[in-house]
Amino acid sequence: MKAVMKAEDIAEYLQNNPAFFETYSRMLSEVVIPHPYGGRTISLSERQMVTLRERAKELEKKLHELVAFGKENDALQSKLHLFTVALLHVHDVSSLQSTTVNNLREIFAVPHAAIQLWKENPPSVEVLAFADQHAQPVCLHHAVFDTAKWFGEAAEHLRSFAYMPLRANNQSIGMLIIASEDAQRFYPEMGTVFLQRIADIVSAALSQHTNA
Repeated sequence: MKAVMKAEDIAEYLQNNPAFFETYSRMLSEVVIPHPYGGRTISLSERQMVTLRERAKELEKKLHELVAFGKENDALQSKLHLFTVALLHVHDVSSLQSTTVNNLREIFAVPHAAIQLWKENPPSVEVLAFADQHAQPVCLHHAVFDTAKWFGEAAEHLRSFAYMPLRANNQSIGMLIIASEDAQRFYPEMGTVFLQRIADIVSAALSQHTNA
């Protein structure tokens, strides 16, 4: 009984014997295969051109994505710069808090922002534990513990939150929260690199004031 070669065996043979294509070049030029996007048949060389065009389109798409990401990243860096400069111009903790909130709204188009410092407004045991537990910003679809009341009447309409613990000497000294009515504005799986930078900037600004 004649053994039947598997497609994998043929592929492995061709990979291991590249001279085959030279020896049987004429035969290969006569082979036709189905077109991937139609009912007609095409030659191997035409099929290769189709594959190359597909790969070129994929690379072009990835290039556009990288360019778009780069532009978005540059825009965020510019906003962080403006935000940092704004905080450098304040000279007391009270002004720092209001400047932080206002600039988050104006520069980053964050609809709702709230900041609490433990020295002025001691938190509940649960909120303090939450802040101490999370070294990085946390994004959620609900407010934790009693923090919803920080947003006043708007609280009942908020659907996504980003919690940014503020720290000094490796200890939490307060919390900055930004929120939105849009449930997809902040979500648990999103990256928090820029949120962490905002928290670092605010924490550093607070450290410049003895009342912080």
